[in-house]
Amino acid sequence: MKMTLVSALFCIVALPAAAQHHGYHGQDGREIKALSAEQVKQYLAGAGMGYAKAAELNHFPGPQHALELADRLALDAAQRAGIQQLMDAHKAEARAIGARLVESERALEALFRSGKVDEGALARAVHGAAALEGEYRLSHLETHRRMRALLTPAQVARYDELRGYRK
Repeated sequence: MKMTLVSALFCIVALPAAAQHHGYHGQDGREIKALSAEQVKQYLAGAGMGYAKAAELNHFPGPQHALELADRLALDAAQRAGIQQLMDAHKAEARAIGARLVESERALEALFRSGKVDEGALARAVHGAAALEGEYRLSHLETHRRMRALLTPAQVARYDELRGYRK
């Protein structure tokens, strides 16, 4: 009994420490180490990926979800057309930025893979990737900002209710 308790205590203390040594285990085989295959797929698709949470959770609906909820929001034909146009333009923009962002991460990966990373090249690569991530987020947030003008205040409130957000 005493030995079992000691073994259990050892596991409680040692396992978290052992888990820390694995770090990025399994990620070393990725084509772009900093991005999972799913993240690459999402960027190339122009997916939201949580970039518009500040808008979405503050009563600035997204066009995709508004179109999914069109009947329940009682959108008229003009609203549906305007929202579809906004979403199509946004998706094209987000996909283009997403592709450039993935390429910037690929270039950063190649820089380190080369084994020769100079300070200036590293700074340019990181700042370029960060700027593209900012553009990507801005595209999503700006789309939500524009979206709100296409709905009535009652539709915005209904959207929030249907999406499960509190007031």
